[in-house]
Amino acid sequence: YRPMKRDSRTYQDYLEILREELVPAAGCTEPVAIAYAAALGREALGELPERTTVEASGNIIKNVKSVVVPNTGGLKGIEAAAAAGLVAGEAERLLEVIAHVPEEKHGAIRAYLEDCPIEVRPLESGCVLDIVLTLEKGGHTVKVRIAGSHTNVVLLERDGEVLRRGPEPGGAERRERAALNVADILDFAGTAELSDIEGLIRTQLDCNLALARAGMERDYGANIGKVLIRCYGDGPEVEAKAMAAAGSDARMNGCELPAVILSGSGNQGITASVPVWRYGLFLGADEENILRAVALSDLITIHQKTGIGRLSAYCGATSAATGAACGVAYMMLRQKGEQGRIYQILCDTITNSIETLGGMVCDGAKASCAAKIGLAVENALMALELSLAGNVFQPGEGMTMEDPEDTIAAVGRMGRVGMKSTDVEILNIILGN
Repeated sequence: YRPMKRDSRTYQDYLEILREELVPAAGCTEPVAIAYAAALGREALGELPERTTVEASGNIIKNVKSVVVPNTGGLKGIEAAAAAGLVAGEAERLLEVIAHVPEEKHGAIRAYLEDCPIEVRPLESGCVLDIVLTLEKGGHTVKVRIAGSHTNVVLLERDGEVLRRGPEPGGAERRERAALNVADILDFAGTAELSDIEGLIRTQLDCNLALARAGMERDYGANIGKVLIRCYGDGPEVEAKAMAAAGSDARMNGCELPAVILSGSGNQGITASVPVWRYGLFLGADEENILRAVALSDLITIHQKTGIGRLSAYCGATSAATGAACGVAYMMLRQKGEQGRIYQILCDTITNSIETLGGMVCDGAKASCAAKIGLAVENALMALELSLAGNVFQPGEGMTMEDPEDTIAAVGRMGRVGMKSTDVEILNIILGN
């Protein structure tokens, strides 16, 4: 790789992308976004509403329906997320809005749901991440809209008076991230000042490893992580996928520990980091190389997701696992003194991985996300082994293009545009339509 100057535009853009993406969230990000909107609305209203309406886009409904909302005593769904934010949310904590709800308030959340039913309606807006809450009490009405990303407050108004307005969802984020490419990502990860990325990546690893360990030690969901270890042993390949799956086991099923998210997803934040850490230990990589490898994994993941979008019918586990395999390749080849091969192996691994498992569907956030993560990590590590052996899928085979950047763009188009109708049918099936 080539040294990247700290004062260059690309260096600063990539660093800012990591700062924006790597933030903590307590619980699955879609229900937490609803809780955040609810907490903002309650603050603006000045009291608990007697009537609340939640309008949500299809992807929000899909990702909230079956996941446990943390710190609610095991409640699931949009109504529970809104009630948690209304009764106990701390809006200033953003995606940790319900991270510190005392146990004695769990009953208050349940009681509020019984006394003040929350109406849920589908929202047709053209934006896949769109939430509108309307709160009413004593002749006053507050409206909150969050769209585009999980904390982007597009509108907060009370009785028609605008209290806060933010950017409408659009292409700004995609344009900013359009500069991402594999060569520059490698240059940045390999030569960035360690002090610029160390705090971000350490926090990501600390939080996500804590979730993975919780999933391995306790009973969450289908216990995918523990089952994988019991059935297949404890080698690095098995532990890499088992620990990532265990982190999702915990997070999807009520664990109150925060995850550091990536592309708006805790599952992707876990998948992009935990396998890299586990392989780093196996390879004997020093701490600096592990941190750099995770940063590379994060940026490769974001690069793939830019074309797909934050929410779609395309399961983001494939993108994050592909990023993780690239992080492993980075450490492995550095350990062997074969730095000159890294770029080509990254390109071939991305091609092999997304051409194999790209298109696995997202049918909402729930326990089976852990199994998809395990499968995605296994696939990505196979893609890496194929690349190291000199085998890569060739242009013209499926969506494989001459340039790996074009392959990433093609799969992004398929996930964003081609799978729109798939997304609609998945939602219809989930809702029994």
